[in-house]
Amino acid sequence: MSIYYHPASIGDLLIPGNLFLAPVAGYSDRAFRSVCIKGGASLCYTEMVSSEALYRGSGKTQQLLLRAENEKLFAVQLFGGDPHAMQEAAGIVIRDHKPSLIDINAGCPVPKIIKSGAGSALTKDPEHLYTITRAVVQAAGETPVTVKIRSGWDAQNLTWKEAALAAYEAGAKAVTIHARTRAQGYEGKADWTILAELVKVLKNKIPVFGSGDVFSPEDAKSMFEQTDCCAVMFARGAMGNPFIFRQTIELLTTGTYKEIDPAERIRAGMEELEILIEDTGELSACREMRKRFCGYSKGLLGGPSLRSAIVKAEKASDYKGIFSPYLL
Repeated sequence: MSIYYHPASIGDLLIPGNLFLAPVAGYSDRAFRSVCIKGGASLCYTEMVSSEALYRGSGKTQQLLLRAENEKLFAVQLFGGDPHAMQEAAGIVIRDHKPSLIDINAGCPVPKIIKSGAGSALTKDPEHLYTITRAVVQAAGETPVTVKIRSGWDAQNLTWKEAALAAYEAGAKAVTIHARTRAQGYEGKADWTILAELVKVLKNKIPVFGSGDVFSPEDAKSMFEQTDCCAVMFARGAMGNPFIFRQTIELLTTGTYKEIDPAERIRAGMEELEILIEDTGELSACREMRKRFCGYSKGLLGGPSLRSAIVKAEKASDYKGIFSPYLL
């Protein structure tokens, strides 16, 4: 282990390392989580799951809660603005899926999520975030609850400190901050100085995890150095590159890391496709993997022609044909 790469604790839950996959809507399904775990991720979060849909018995929601075969630790993220629905949903998750932890989404900037009183609306309203978190903590019992927040609503309304303290006082065992405002969405730069300040605010209370603008092993190292956060979450940086976890471990423990062989990248994509076919069927999986294979194929020879073939793929055999030189 190094000064930066080490085990992490969330309440009584011990995690072997401190490099996590963030909950990414439309991406962090069990297929992607599986290849990220194989690529060195210490903990992977599900896509955000609607508490209302789960509470009301939506079959589609159950799809989001499928657990990868290699997923020893299982982190489920819930979103919602109604304390009762969040409490009931947390109870269902605990009963039916035995998660390692439950995370509350208080950061999503998407308008339809905010309109329901969820996502970034909770960072904006720390009192309501307290109520939501308390309800989930009560339902979760001994299972730890964590909260992911934003820095605030906009540059004039930075409520990260109040939101984080509300989560802590309600019983959350860790807080993750994506140091952008709701108004920024995913544009502009994440303000890591806010992350560093939050680490100081919650010091000797609960661990703080960092998210935002971590696209390379060097970025992760810089986040640790500049903020003293306990763990780093990769989101867009892991798309098409589930090996970023392994490379970051190498950088933090040895000072350097190896580039990934193109054939290994494509094999990981094919593994992801195979699991996705099991879960959603061949046509749906192949269409979903178009954007993901565009990520896996970055930097390969003949990239533009590869991607023009990828966006037409509808069968597993299409991808095998496209990438046949790398699958020998």
